Amino acid sequence: MEIRELQEQVDAWIKSYGVRYFNELTNMAILTEEVGELARVMARKYGEQSFKEGEKENLADEMADVLWVLTCLANQTGVDLTQAIEANFAKKTGRDEKRHKNNPKIQAL
Repeated sequence: MEIRELQEQVDAWIKSYGVRYFNELTNMAILTEEVGELARVMARKYGEQSFKEGEKENLADEMADVLWVLTCLANQTGVDLTQAIEANFAKKTGRDEKRHKNNPKIQAL
């Protein structure tokens, strides 16, 4: 699925099943909540915490939730994520073309 298709499909789903988008501030709060849920799974899977009884290792689902809400925010604020990510690649490439390669802290093992 292309990013543009994702934005279109989320928009269609919201209009069909969600009635309307939550307002931007509500969606920002929901995004923060979803990132927290992703962080909880990451801390348990890759960090020093362990899963509590009954908790699931649902990393993919939590990432999808973050992407979903981020897509909602993009749609309702008029951000074309394809254009945004292309511009972001250009920014990072110009800024970091040699920065990481020259950083002794992250040299390949």
